[in-house]
Amino acid sequence: MRTAYSVETVRAAERELMARLPEGALMQRAAAGLAAACADLLGRVYGSRVVLLVGSGDNGGDALYAGARLARRGAGVAAVLLAPERVHGGGLAALRRAGGTVVRDGGAEELILRADLVVDGIVGIGGKGGLRPGAAELVAVVERSRAAVVAVDLPSGVEADTGEVRGAAVRADLTVTFGTHKPGLLIDPAREYAGSVRLVDIGLELPEEAGLEALQDVDVARLLPAPSAESDKYRRGVVGIVAGSARYPGAAVLAVAGALRGGAGAVRYVGPAKDAVLARFPETLVSDGGPRKAGRVQAWVAGPGVGDDAEAVAEVLAEDVPVLVDADGLRLADRDAVRGRTAPTLMTPHAGEAAALLGVRREEVEGGRLAAVRELAAVYRATVLLKGSTTLVAAPGGGSAVRVNATGTPWLATAGSGDVLSGLAGSLLAAGLDGRDAGSVAAYLHGLAGRFAAEGAPTVAHAVAAELPSAWRGVYPPAHPTR
Repeated sequence: MRTAYSVETVRAAERELMARLPEGALMQRAAAGLAAACADLLGRVYGSRVVLLVGSGDNGGDALYAGARLARRGAGVAAVLLAPERVHGGGLAALRRAGGTVVRDGGAEELILRADLVVDGIVGIGGKGGLRPGAAELVAVVERSRAAVVAVDLPSGVEADTGEVRGAAVRADLTVTFGTHKPGLLIDPAREYAGSVRLVDIGLELPEEAGLEALQDVDVARLLPAPSAESDKYRRGVVGIVAGSARYPGAAVLAVAGALRGGAGAVRYVGPAKDAVLARFPETLVSDGGPRKAGRVQAWVAGPGVGDDAEAVAEVLAEDVPVLVDADGLRLADRDAVRGRTAPTLMTPHAGEAAALLGVRREEVEGGRLAAVRELAAVYRATVLLKGSTTLVAAPGGGSAVRVNATGTPWLATAGSGDVLSGLAGSLLAAGLDGRDAGSVAAYLHGLAGRFAAEGAPTVAHAVAAELPSAWRGVYPPAHPTR
């Protein structure tokens, strides 16, 4: 499990550790890891040209001490001081002793344009509200250069706790972060600025419960349901699908495809697209009545392509089993009906749908994804999966870490892809996973399937569904050959 902690938590852990260590030892640990990462990126340190962009915080000190280490190995290191009166004194002295030079006024642009490597130590993890004009001008020069860019702990200009980017920000090729990941390194739009991320262990003791977590293969393998010798279709889970309309029959087909490929023991379909569903998936159990007459299910998926069938969505929400609400269902679902449910509810909006539910502009959701998913979960008292380049899953109540998923590919931005995800997540709900696990596991597998289906080229939703078994098999380590 990859975890991320808030700035407040990280700073508290740093204070506790510094109280037990000799003065300056923690910064030296960080600087050693930073210098090693810079050396790896350069390949050949001796004779290379390195420019440090140094602000007034500890990140500037880290950059200076790392620069001193590189200078001792033969690099030509120059430090551009953005706040000379508040620069880290010990770091600056170390750089000068190692033969590094300092630039205060003028000459910075030429140095940056000739550099092999630029180290961003402008702003630390507490930075908010965007960069000041002088720093923004230097960042613009860096963007014009051909230098590799390494960010210290977090790219300057992005907000550590939220992933928001307000104005100019450093675009790094590599971010070297210390002690733990910060939420902004895992959440877009900030994640796009971080490049590759290298975590340096500096000995922090952090709480067991993180603020943000990202599943890895081993976590998904542990959560995926596997049939036993005694399993039947009900033990594996029967999922009901209310989807499709005369205008959008494909939504029903794709949701059923996701459910069948997601391990459901059986799929019951309710809706006007039964002929299209049966033509593609004859194993589907169809019903001519509404959801109440469909037969026994352990979870429902409601909404993909249903148009204006509010009655069917309301029927599903009245059932005492887990329910996933997606697409048109999000618009049709009564807020109080969702809030009043005792069985789990999983809502799966994209940014535009989330904005409509919150009554804000889409840009506000896209720029503040973490805040948006938490607010939706609180307002609806439901688990919310906010789809996007980094999908977020938040449980109601705020007591659990928000899950973030980044296995996807931009090629998943294709019609019907979300319908496949809904069916997949619904099958996992029917198998007994709670809303947060079902949503995050489904997003993980869906993203992998999207990569397999695309292979770097355009793909379509039914191809993503077809690759779900490959994604499922791919997360199991060799220790589980029977799965």
